[in-house]
Amino acid sequence: MTPIARFDQWADDQLETLRGNPTADVLFSTASHLGDFSVIWHIIGVARGLTSERRANQAIVLSAVLGAESLIVNQGIKRLFRRTRPTETGDDRYEVRRPSTSSFPSGHASSAFVAATLLTAWGGRRTAPLWFGVASIVAVSRAYVRIHHASDVIGGAVVGLGLGAIARRIARAVLA
Repeated sequence: MTPIARFDQWADDQLETLRGNPTADVLFSTASHLGDFSVIWHIIGVARGLTSERRANQAIVLSAVLGAESLIVNQGIKRLFRRTRPTETGDDRYEVRRPSTSSFPSGHASSAFVAATLLTAWGGRRTAPLWFGVASIVAVSRAYVRIHHASDVIGGAVVGLGLGAIARRIARAVLA
């Protein structure tokens, strides 16, 4: 067994200790659903956008960045790896949408960390625990429902942080 496979098995064993806990099940399955198509991040962007014109412009930029991130990850990076998912339809205990792309990297994790990076840049460092906390829950939810390996989630988070850093610079210029 490779070191990555051992890590993925260890992480799945840790998550299994939580699976079946009603609170954890609701938290992670809901987070997984809200991460589909970056719905949670679009809702947050729109909600923030209702408070000022500056934030409305940020919401438009956030949605555009999430669209670009989705194309880069789902039509680009995932095609390079074509990794098999841990299960085709996720853990039978949780209803999840059946993904049509490969497992690595996690698109939910990538979009979550792109969004957290931008929202933190716009809200200041004091907002980082909130945005990265939500991003982490969305990301981990994918391994929790067994639609991704833990290493897919980590890979997605790294990709999201990198794309977020690039997006932050572009957004700064666009919104100036």
